[in-house]
Amino acid sequence: MCGVVGIYDKGNINAANGAYYGLVALQHRGQESAGIAINNDGIITCYKDMGFVNEVFDDKILGLLKGDMAIGHVRYSTSGANFAANAQPIVIKYKNGSLAISHNGNLVNADLLRNQLEDQGLFFSTTTDTEVIAALIARNYKGDIIEAIKKTLKTIKGSYALTILTDNKLIGIRDGYGFRPLVLGKLENGYALASESCALDTLGAQFLRDVKPGEIIMIDKDGVKCFETEDIVPKKVCLFEYIYFARPDSIIDGISMYKARENAGRILAVEQPAIADTVVSVPDSGTPASIGYASESGIPYSIGLIKNRYVGRTFIQPTQSMRELGVKLKLNPLKENIKGKKVVMVDDSIVRGTTSRKIVQALRDAGAKEVHVRVSSPPVIGPCCYGINTPTREELIGARKTVESIREYIGADSLGYLSIEGLLTAVGSKGEGFCSACFNGDYPL
Repeated sequence: MCGVVGIYDKGNINAANGAYYGLVALQHRGQESAGIAINNDGIITCYKDMGFVNEVFDDKILGLLKGDMAIGHVRYSTSGANFAANAQPIVIKYKNGSLAISHNGNLVNADLLRNQLEDQGLFFSTTTDTEVIAALIARNYKGDIIEAIKKTLKTIKGSYALTILTDNKLIGIRDGYGFRPLVLGKLENGYALASESCALDTLGAQFLRDVKPGEIIMIDKDGVKCFETEDIVPKKVCLFEYIYFARPDSIIDGISMYKARENAGRILAVEQPAIADTVVSVPDSGTPASIGYASESGIPYSIGLIKNRYVGRTFIQPTQSMRELGVKLKLNPLKENIKGKKVVMVDDSIVRGTTSRKIVQALRDAGAKEVHVRVSSPPVIGPCCYGINTPTREELIGARKTVESIREYIGADSLGYLSIEGLLTAVGSKGEGFCSACFNGDYPL
């Protein structure tokens, strides 16, 4: 999971500023590195580094990035280690020019393709699958960038939402299954691409539409052109976008993230009722579901955990020790609303279990009489191949333990999960159109 943006702002040499604000809006999608590549009269330059967007860029650096086309990236590493060389965008130069590329997703055949290219004498400067995509596009280029991209997309397999910068074009691509989101918006003098609609809102861009699965969007001085890239395959948008990753004020493929999460909480209250005095959320991703749970159950909602806004998302920290420390820094119980009460704690998911265990204990230390944990998604039983950092079943508590064993591990008085049927109902589906592999092992690719 990463965040990508693309800006084509004709006549405005400060397109990097737009990319910057778009990346700030997408900071929740990646917190390890940030970067912007800019096109200035056909010359592509890039600045990137480790850290948050506002740590990597300041007015001086943005002032040096002049040009009317830009792409940007915030990184959450799944393929390739977490170090500076793997920060994006990646810029490559080849005999026909240069290009920059930002990638949200994960290729399942990246290692195979990398080995083949290295056997043919190609050298790589990073360990990311993104550089493999860039190398293939450059290798396939014979004067027509769209044909080079189409040929590349027939070779790569996996999830990808891409923004690409060439010497005179901004290009956006979404994989044929639509695993990862990508949206198109209209600026006053151009267009914007972004992982989520919330970035378009920040930029003041008019939302036009979602990029369709298997579609290439090409933007240049002549406007927007669209190309179909793939044979028709079943649409499989990642359900975790709706549960956790996307911002609640975003809309993906016509579905409000907030409404889907609130619906999930309402259905959870019906499927997994509890006798309690108050409902609290694990902020912020669990808040819409907790509001839905409280509304449906009639149990009053109250603020039970205060979030430190200066700590990032613990689930997407790269190491377990960092996640555990992040929980302590991030959340602190509000004792006045918890002491002596039976508490329903609503969270969006339990992936590894360590976070839930520490939060339950914190609520008990704050004086909670009982803690009943309710989860607005099913147990995560399978690793994700498409961009979420759960590479092995051993890391997933839902794959190793029964619900009762998980309850004992996290120290809750009771534990209830939303059914997969309930989750699909919450997003307005009977099963079609979504990837649910992490919940049922049904991998589409």
